[in-house]
Amino acid sequence: MESSAVWYNIYQYLSEEKHFDVVLSNPIKTRAIASAKIKTDKLDAAKLADLLRGGYIAECYVPGRRIMDLRELVRHRAALVRMRTKLKNKVHGIMLMKGITIPDAPYPFTQKYNEKLKELNDYRINGYLRVIESLDLEIKDASDKIIQLAKNDEMVKLLMTIPGIGYYSALLIVGEIGDINRFPDSYHLCSYAGLVPSTHSSGGTTYNGRITKTGSKHLRWIMQECVYVHIRTAKDSNITQFYDRLAKKKGKSKAAVAAASKLLKIVYWVMKEKREYRS
Repeated sequence: MESSAVWYNIYQYLSEEKHFDVVLSNPIKTRAIASAKIKTDKLDAAKLADLLRGGYIAECYVPGRRIMDLRELVRHRAALVRMRTKLKNKVHGIMLMKGITIPDAPYPFTQKYNEKLKELNDYRINGYLRVIESLDLEIKDASDKIIQLAKNDEMVKLLMTIPGIGYYSALLIVGEIGDINRFPDSYHLCSYAGLVPSTHSSGGTTYNGRITKTGSKHLRWIMQECVYVHIRTAKDSNITQFYDRLAKKKGKSKAAVAAASKLLKIVYWVMKEKREYRS
């Protein structure tokens, strides 16, 4: 079966209740192998069967229930934060359109700032603030659950010894990676996160382009977030020095991506050897 939005429950039903040997196919890679102009469910099923029979299925990793629960929790919190950010941007947009500033409360969406916003008596802003307050409660509830899980997870504790990685990012990393032993080396883990450059070779010449951005977008995102914290907090680390050198040549954005890849390699070895980070 192909990976889709509803694959996990069907996978569990077929494998655990019906005891079938189920293979989860990567739809992007499978499509590259078996592309066709005529596409129906019946033809797709026949092609998947033919590819599986010939050993050409690009199989996806299927984590256990515990890892899936971790993924769902941290992704749920991330989705709530994105919703809240959109609403805050809506409020900023209304204030910008009306030319309103609040100099008495320089930090946005603090208690004092929100009280000043409510004094404007704008029905749109008041509506957004009510939804933001509701989202704050949901985010806090999800964060409390994440903290509780992080306290009881030994791998999360080890990852938190790396500068720049907190309880939330550590739990997200564990959830996205799952079994670290499925990666033969740190390069394959970086490739899974889409943090390796694309390569094109022709006529004896090799060209390296932008990062591939394939695999886990959540892992790629959190590593790029962590690397900025790492740079601010670990001024003398090898990654920070690498970032500073590359930023002068290639710019801060490219340097951050390259530094995130190096930080992920450290994550690999901490998880592989089950030891604390040592600079």
